[in-house]
Amino acid sequence: MRLANRGMVDRNAPVTFTFDGVGHSGFEGDTLASALLANGVRLVGRSFKYHRPRGILTAGSEEPNALVTLGSGARQDPNVRATQQELYEGLAAQSQNRWPSLDWDLLALNDLAAPFFGAGFYYKTFMWPKAFWEKLYEPAIRRAAGLGALSGLNNADTYERAFAFCDLLVIGSGPAGLMAALGAARAGADVILAEEDFRMGGRLLAETHEVDGKPGHLWAAGLLDELASMDNVRLMTRTTVTGAYDQGTYGALERVSHHVPRSRAPLECFWRIVAKRAILAAGALERPVAFRNNDRPGIMTASAVRAYANRWGVSPGKAVSVFTNNDDGYRTARDLVAAGVHVAALIDSRHDGPDLPGVHVIKGAQVCDAAGRKGLESITIRTHRGEEKLLTDCLAMSGGWNPTLHLTCHMNGRPAWREDIQGFAPVPGMIPGLQAVGACNGSFSTAACLREGAEAAEDALEALGFKPAALELPQAEDDPFRIAPLWSVEGKGRAWLDFQNDVTVKDVKQAAVENFRSVEHMKRYTTQGMATDQGKNSNVAALAVLADVTGRAIPETGTTTFRPPFVPVSIAAMGAGAQGKGFAPQRFTTSHKASIERGAPMIEAGLWYRPSYFPAPGESNWRQACDREVKMVRETVGICDVSTLGKIDIQGPDAAAFLDFVYTNTFSTLKVGRTRYGLMLREDGFVMDDGTCARLGETHFLMTTTTAAAGEVMRHLEFVHQCLRPELDVVFTSVTEQWAQFAVAGPKSRDLLDALLDKPLNGPDWPFMACGPVTVMGVKARLFRISFSGEHAYELAVPARYGDALFRELLARAGALGGGPYGMEALNVLRIEKGFITHSEIHGRTTAYDVGLGKMVSEKKDCIGKTMSERDGLIDPMRERLVGLKPVGAVKQVIAGAHLFEVDDAPVRENDKGYVTSVCYSPTLGHMLALAFLKNGPERIGERVKMVDHVRKIEALCEVVHPIAFDPEGGRMRD
Repeated sequence: MRLANRGMVDRNAPVTFTFDGVGHSGFEGDTLASALLANGVRLVGRSFKYHRPRGILTAGSEEPNALVTLGSGARQDPNVRATQQELYEGLAAQSQNRWPSLDWDLLALNDLAAPFFGAGFYYKTFMWPKAFWEKLYEPAIRRAAGLGALSGLNNADTYERAFAFCDLLVIGSGPAGLMAALGAARAGADVILAEEDFRMGGRLLAETHEVDGKPGHLWAAGLLDELASMDNVRLMTRTTVTGAYDQGTYGALERVSHHVPRSRAPLECFWRIVAKRAILAAGALERPVAFRNNDRPGIMTASAVRAYANRWGVSPGKAVSVFTNNDDGYRTARDLVAAGVHVAALIDSRHDGPDLPGVHVIKGAQVCDAAGRKGLESITIRTHRGEEKLLTDCLAMSGGWNPTLHLTCHMNGRPAWREDIQGFAPVPGMIPGLQAVGACNGSFSTAACLREGAEAAEDALEALGFKPAALELPQAEDDPFRIAPLWSVEGKGRAWLDFQNDVTVKDVKQAAVENFRSVEHMKRYTTQGMATDQGKNSNVAALAVLADVTGRAIPETGTTTFRPPFVPVSIAAMGAGAQGKGFAPQRFTTSHKASIERGAPMIEAGLWYRPSYFPAPGESNWRQACDREVKMVRETVGICDVSTLGKIDIQGPDAAAFLDFVYTNTFSTLKVGRTRYGLMLREDGFVMDDGTCARLGETHFLMTTTTAAAGEVMRHLEFVHQCLRPELDVVFTSVTEQWAQFAVAGPKSRDLLDALLDKPLNGPDWPFMACGPVTVMGVKARLFRISFSGEHAYELAVPARYGDALFRELLARAGALGGGPYGMEALNVLRIEKGFITHSEIHGRTTAYDVGLGKMVSEKKDCIGKTMSERDGLIDPMRERLVGLKPVGAVKQVIAGAHLFEVDDAPVRENDKGYVTSVCYSPTLGHMLALAFLKNGPERIGERVKMVDHVRKIEALCEVVHPIAFDPEGGRMRD
């Protein structure tokens, strides 16, 4: 099926490949789709629901049918579009969604049962009998669902992620994109030109139009050579911009090595591109026309047939027919004739279509049926004289063009209907800083694309402060676009809209009959547009059918919501670098490397990795290291990285009033240079978080949160500011990662800091809970005199880039004083000895009253959660309230999570009196120690209860003690 002297493939570079185990050959520059067509392969897949035979429909990323699996084993890659997959030596492709073979698919029996599988059948069928859902329906549906399948093995490929920054991002390299990139580049702007194809030029590669007297693809090649020679231009092929996000950020997927045999190179790279301005020149997508059996293999969009002939030198058929409702179909017929392909007929639904010399044009006619199950054999044409059959093995259909405006809608913008193109076009300003041009903007002539691209570049340059360079517009065709609407052809039988999901015109009409009249409801009821092509080929036609059947205009009916990504993106690409590590990101402190060097095992705290303990020579288990570290802090000095605590910088004239409303206690009275402990409630009156807040200036505060709740608190503050107190003039931002912060705790902590800081501390200037600026070896830092250990302690914060150096310096100085680092295990023991709470205690079901901080809820002001916290049930003395426990019986073990009972009661649910939250062995006190919640707990100090762990089958007799077991007066940390 190769055409002589046509195409841009390298016929001196043959390539062999296999499809379903059968060997074929193509050329360098082919896609898998063009090579299959060249080898006469028309059947390439099966549809999702009915398993109907399907062939190649398009020539781009919108392809719904030609999805294949590449490779095998761990490198198996499903749902690859044959229209995008470049051919390489040894490529092995398999068809999908068929059994036992593509040619003989047993599940094609579904097609015979089509009358029972209409729109919404699953909602009606699988409700009864109820017991069948889990045992029969759901397992069967899950087995049948999907197209390609993953191997189930660990992915052996590598992926990358990267960031890029530019003045102007140009999306699409057709005539509009090329002119925009050239104009901006000549003016000196930093330009990124992104193109999803492996060759730049857009539709110019598939057309025979001339630009400035040259074939379009040669004109584009010359311009691209100039762009490639510029240092301020980055050309990114095989890169699809997948989404538009806030503040000029765009997601993009680069297919790095899909076009070569597997190598060490990454398979894909996911880019975050930050652009000051962007121009969308993504072109337009041709839409099919719905008629009976319009899904036969061999029926394609007219632009795809033209592209295969002109770019790849392949004729998809020997006798090609064209069915159109616009002038663009004539381009396909004209190019096919010029290539020597027999055009059986051009069927124009309009009565006033032009004539085309050498082609049999049938005006005022429609294709109403197609025959040939596994490959098109004939079509039925309906005219005013009746119906007649025409033998043909390929039908090129053109129902008009839909501007590729998806990116402009990614911030919930809605496009506008244009009657002149019978399609939706973007509205300016839908994405801040993004301008759509060319066919993407509904301008379909080459001259219009060139003009709009140049004008958009000028607009962007002016906004960026550049002086636009002189740019002469090339000469190109400027034919008007004429179209008469035709969405579907009336008649019996199934006319297909969504080829992948097997949605028909009848399905859409049925949805309307059953009152699913909203386009979004219709979409979900029929599954229209929910396939991997996201309705690129079918959405507009489907909503037009819905509009017609509901008696509304198309603009009134509206469109479905376009969401990112524009094309499917593998999770491995978005999560590059995290394979085998789960979905949660790993966050490392600046001291991570130094901690690993000291042999510290790491544990997760929130999303952070923190050292559990620091083993010393001769220690055989963690308890020995933990006990040593606790004694070290109590007797000398210890260093602990506390950078993971959430740090939120809060500034503004109303910052103090904002904090008064957020916290239970008052912060407007806090003096500059002082820190205060604060408690934060949810709206339902339960404790959300606790932490300290320092006043660094009259209108400047620094809030700290627990590690685990940093994100939750930040979201809470945003909600309060935007919804509850929008009148307050306050701004805040998370600075957790901007500051490395270290606790220096113990009796010798002051000695260490006096030797380290550029100016020694003056005792009266640094009382307990003081804060302020200091310098460390010339580096500006912040110092807070706060303690989570109960000892005389400080927290020293420096910009994160100095964190590693400061940690090492602190350890060296601590070692000289007989101290060293301590980890999370020791930190936990120290805080349990002091009765300090963490999210083990404020776990979402406890109140300020429960944890013994009820007096912190101020009576002089309002705050979030205050009213709800005063409900009778939340201040009932018989609630489970915070106490301490120590074992006093023969069993000295206490277990976190165990439940508490009266000594003589049976350990059953009805007798439950409370539960244990935190447990440790206290080397300071010489016994196990725990924090727990016990009904009427504070009034039961001195009594005994029974702890029972049903899982481990452990019982222990415990004495109820005050939660503050060590230095209850607090003299050690205040001195």
